[in-house]
Amino acid sequence: MEPWVKRFDLEQIFERGLWDTRLVVVLAVLVSAALSFAMFYVATVDAFYTIVHLFHYADPSLATEDKLALRNSTVTHVVEVLDGFLLATILLIFAFGLYELFISKIDCAHEGEGASNVLIITNLDDLKNRLAKVILLILIVKFFEYGINMKFTSPMDLLSFAAGIALIGLALFLSHKAEDHGPIFKSNH
Repeated sequence: MEPWVKRFDLEQIFERGLWDTRLVVVLAVLVSAALSFAMFYVATVDAFYTIVHLFHYADPSLATEDKLALRNSTVTHVVEVLDGFLLATILLIFAFGLYELFISKIDCAHEGEGASNVLIITNLDDLKNRLAKVILLILIVKFFEYGINMKFTSPMDLLSFAAGIALIGLALFLSHKAEDHGPIFKSNH
């Protein structure tokens, strides 16, 4: 047997083994999917108890202050539930993205009537952009949650809160602009 044939076989075996190491990503996919299901469960249970808790709102013996406190706590709980669902969605998008990028295309996501482009990931930048959008939504929800419970003691507090809202608007504008027209700031490199 020629020495170059042995080298070629060894090279093929090495490359095949190296290529198969990508399958370790299946572990991240499974864990991300499991965590996603766990977060969907937690958010659903929280939503259920929030709705059950809200039935007390119609109680005629409830004082006005108590109704206001119940309303405020309900809004806070709803925001927390939204936060939970958004986090579960991030984990699901991450699992689908890793699977599509490293293992195989998900055929049923690309074909059929129920197919949606939301879960089709074509490259790492696509995965990063989708995750960034959902993370931005979570940050907006968290900001809203803090805003609900914020006590404004000075004009500076109100101004800081308004600046935060303006920055959120700018972030949404820039992410929308980048989606429609590519990079906003083009480099000369």
